[in-house]
Amino acid sequence: MTRYTRLKAMCAAAALAITATVGLSAQVGKSQGVVDVNIAAEKDLGALPNMTPAIAKALVAKRPFTSIKDLNAFLLSQGLTAEQAMAFYNNAFVHINLNTATSEEILLVPGAGRRMTREFAEYRPWKTWAQFDREIGKYVGAEATAKLAQYTFIPMNANTASDADLMTVPGANQAWVDMVKKARPYKTAADVEKVAGKAHARFFVVE
Repeated sequence: MTRYTRLKAMCAAAALAITATVGLSAQVGKSQGVVDVNIAAEKDLGALPNMTPAIAKALVAKRPFTSIKDLNAFLLSQGLTAEQAMAFYNNAFVHINLNTATSEEILLVPGAGRRMTREFAEYRPWKTWAQFDREIGKYVGAEATAKLAQYTFIPMNANTASDADLMTVPGANQAWVDMVKKARPYKTAADVEKVAGKAHARFFVVE
């Protein structure tokens, strides 16, 4: 192997390592404008499509929503049609777990459609966003893949998640990250909920 070939191989290995490291962080999909329903301000929710001040107030009082199915049922109970609720989801949502989401939940993701009910399930378990970008991107392209990712999350280990991972949780700040880390080790999901809060505990697994 020539010196040039060795150098090329080393560069490729380094690039792969960097990609793997990046893929391990950001376990909640990066928002492209969609807000988390559980933390958005009432006035901001009230300004979204098909919302009224009364519905926004009732929504905030009902929080936290632990699944998009619960939010969907709530919106329909407030008189919104399925089409109106979907329009709302272009702006606000409850993230779905890529590794456990049902077909019903996936179909509530704008732009997902029936195809993603198959593709999301086929590549489980999802471990990194690099994996998601690669597998879903080959079907719909990078732009559409990024839009889908913002509605989803890959569960992170409550006992080992890095600061970078924890900071992707909607509404997270350094004080909250420090609090979550200080309470380690966690033994049960209930332990996580006590510290992280009900709305945030869903983003974690305990291993």
